[in-house]
Amino acid sequence: MSVSFDYYKIFYCVAKCRSISSAAKQLYLSQPTVSYSIANLEKELGCTLFIRTKKGVTMTPEAEMLYKHVAKACEHIFQAEEEIREVKKLQKGIVRIGASVVTLHHYLLPLLEEFRDEYPQIHLKISNFTTPSAIRAIKSNLIDFAIVVLNSEASLESLAVTSLCDLQDIVIAGEKYEFLKGQELSLNDLNDYPLICMEQGTSTRKYLDEIFLSSGISLVPDIELATTDLILPMVERNLGIGLIPEMFAKDGLERGNVFQLQLSENLATRKICLIYNPDDPLSLSAQKFIDKIKSV
Repeated sequence: MSVSFDYYKIFYCVAKCRSISSAAKQLYLSQPTVSYSIANLEKELGCTLFIRTKKGVTMTPEAEMLYKHVAKACEHIFQAEEEIREVKKLQKGIVRIGASVVTLHHYLLPLLEEFRDEYPQIHLKISNFTTPSAIRAIKSNLIDFAIVVLNSEASLESLAVTSLCDLQDIVIAGEKYEFLKGQELSLNDLNDYPLICMEQGTSTRKYLDEIFLSSGISLVPDIELATTDLILPMVERNLGIGLIPEMFAKDGLERGNVFQLQLSENLATRKICLIYNPDDPLSLSAQKFIDKIKSV
């Protein structure tokens, strides 16, 4: 037996309204169309569903039994249709974003604020990732997209990469190292002092290791940290010389608590990038956020 869902939908409305005319108005159908559909459903099921009266219709015992099941199915379907309408209007949905500490604090926060103001009913799920873990999360479809730091020459094979802005790293020191002001230091010279930088396994550390190795030396830090925002406080307390993105050092430089060291070698500019998997369909909410990012 293969009964049209339209018949069940019409049956549901007639049973709920207890009236063919009221159901016809609710469904924007003519009364003959509703009556014809009920007659066809009764024929398909082989039983009478409604007793016609002057006041409307009364369900038979078979109709009462059928209604218990059809009502649940119809209400689930109607709810799903309403949710889809809300999603299309961006009145409902979720955006799953991966971000590093650097990109969250110094790029993503203003965009999150604007998006929340525009679409207050969209749920934002923000996960803190290193660049390597964000890439794995995208490939596993655990997040919709990520805003992370990449080397300018980075290639991520099947993932789509959009460069958003530059990121420049610098070397800073506190008052204990005032004697280094005005001096031009090499990367090799830095190893004579306690260095503070990111820990192994992060894209920042990989980038720094490669820069030092390109000069024929190894980076041997005295303090290794899990998050970039801890480097400045460590340097301000004279625990060592910090290798840090310039944007994270800005407040300390403006307060005069730290100063920038001059290097003979250039630290290559990195990129803050948007990455996502073009083979995984994005929700309307996630696509809208990506469109916002690309329009900046």
